[in-house]
Amino acid sequence: MIPRIQKRGQRTIGLLYYLYGPGKFEEHTDPHLVASWDHNAPDPGRNATATLKQLQQLLDQPVENIDPSQRPKKHVWHLSVRNGSEDRILSDQEWGDVARRMVAAAGIDNPEEGAGCRWAAVRHADDHIHIVATLVREDGYKPDLDNDANRVQAQARALEAELGLRRLNKGDGTAAKRPTSAERHKAMRQGRERTAREELRETVRRAVAGARSDEEFFDRLAAAGLLIRKRVAPSNDLLGYKVALPDDLNKDGEPVFYPGARLAPDLSLPRIRERWAGDAPDARRKDAIRNGPGSPASARRGTASAVWQAMLVVEHGEDGVAAAHIAAAGEVLDALAKTSAAHTRRELHDAATAFERASRSHVRAVRGHDRALRQAARDLVQGGPALGRGEDGATTAMAIDMLFFLITAAAHWHTRKGHAQQAEAAARAAEHLRTAYRAASAQPLGVLYQRGRRLSRPMLQRQTVLLREALPELAEQILAEPGWYALAATIAEAEATGHDPAALLSDVAARRELGTADSVSDVLVWRMRRTADLPADASQLPETSTAEDRSATRGMTTGPASPGRWRSGEETSRHTR
Repeated sequence: MIPRIQKRGQRTIGLLYYLYGPGKFEEHTDPHLVASWDHNAPDPGRNATATLKQLQQLLDQPVENIDPSQRPKKHVWHLSVRNGSEDRILSDQEWGDVARRMVAAAGIDNPEEGAGCRWAAVRHADDHIHIVATLVREDGYKPDLDNDANRVQAQARALEAELGLRRLNKGDGTAAKRPTSAERHKAMRQGRERTAREELRETVRRAVAGARSDEEFFDRLAAAGLLIRKRVAPSNDLLGYKVALPDDLNKDGEPVFYPGARLAPDLSLPRIRERWAGDAPDARRKDAIRNGPGSPASARRGTASAVWQAMLVVEHGEDGVAAAHIAAAGEVLDALAKTSAAHTRRELHDAATAFERASRSHVRAVRGHDRALRQAARDLVQGGPALGRGEDGATTAMAIDMLFFLITAAAHWHTRKGHAQQAEAAARAAEHLRTAYRAASAQPLGVLYQRGRRLSRPMLQRQTVLLREALPELAEQILAEPGWYALAATIAEAEATGHDPAALLSDVAARRELGTADSVSDVLVWRMRRTADLPADASQLPETSTAEDRSATRGMTTGPASPGRWRSGEETSRHTR
């Protein structure tokens, strides 16, 4: 149940004409009264203009009875209460009870206290009602509406439980401002999928990702095609900014500007500056002496490493430091979505959009500790768009895989802190990352799968023994997964480059949880390839020859073992795949 207090108005009659009219953007079916202040207010219906005027006069009578100098400039209070599409349809009686509970919670009317404000609740659709009230009580006093929005939200949570409706999570005041009805209707008229506010919020977020100065931030906004107005003090110090879409105009044909703080609490200029204030002092100089931006693949591999380290901080670090890493994870998601290939772009975009809500809470981020993640976001942007194949595509899958676990860790952190909306947002972002991962990993894992299938039987038997000894609790699950062959190929590559595969397997499996993974073998593939610095794309690597396989197998059964080799001849007979 979503209650929304609309802007206060001056004309009761205008609002009543709308509520009882045919509707501008959605059809108003059978408009009728479901409750009122005295249970006896006239119900105009669709065509009874005289009765509608009578209702307006009754509602406004307390305003007319006081001295004109004491009348509020805007005396019309308007609350809409809407249920979700999955909720059952409430009866008129139930909606009437909802209306009475809402006006009592807001402070509009409380029968137990005597004289209150006059109000009426109109239903013109199955899923919502509108409550219109006059902000002068019958005794001439004005109601105390301090914190009315929070009070009606709390009442909505109670009503959801009592009426068996979908339970929404309680907010904490850190969410971005929602588009108004006027903004949504304007977007519909203009054929936009999203409102101007939402488009601007996303564009500004992406401009912030990895930025290190005011100049760089505003250059990115200009490059994205936004109109910018800066607020400058008499001392020439920059105090703030506003942005607008060039084609979003008001009735006078002028662009509609939004301050950063009105887009989201953390997009005001002071809050944005906190991000790069924590960067290393010599970071800009290091950027200047670099030999140009890195490749998309190297940026993604660096992202996977930074994310891997950030997981430990979110799971076990201090709250302020964990909050900084969670916020920086949002920058990484924005940068990855901005530079992603076509087949992963939509899901990564949706993941970044969902996680935006999870990147803020009342736990103030301690900046500076999140430098590695912010640098990863910067490298992604500077590295440019990925092609989606070869090393680009494989490192994208690796980065998404690591990000999934970081975002899941963020969801757990928010849950522990009681941040219900943020936890839900992070969980939704993780689901989008699952889908993006499947698209990104299909080709590179397919290559590894085929390489694993082509390994000789003795080599596969040997890898099976190694897996069972290194990960006895997970081995049977992994062996039953299709991804086992890709993991077997990775183990073979790691051993060929001088690593101890058993130690490597144990290490990457023990560092982070695996319970949320769809495929444990997939996760271990990317963790091993990142830790052992193996190419993410195995399609260009030479195949392991049959002779090499036989040589490796002979080494297991005779003589002392070389580093990373196993000796037991009995082990070769236990793999049945």
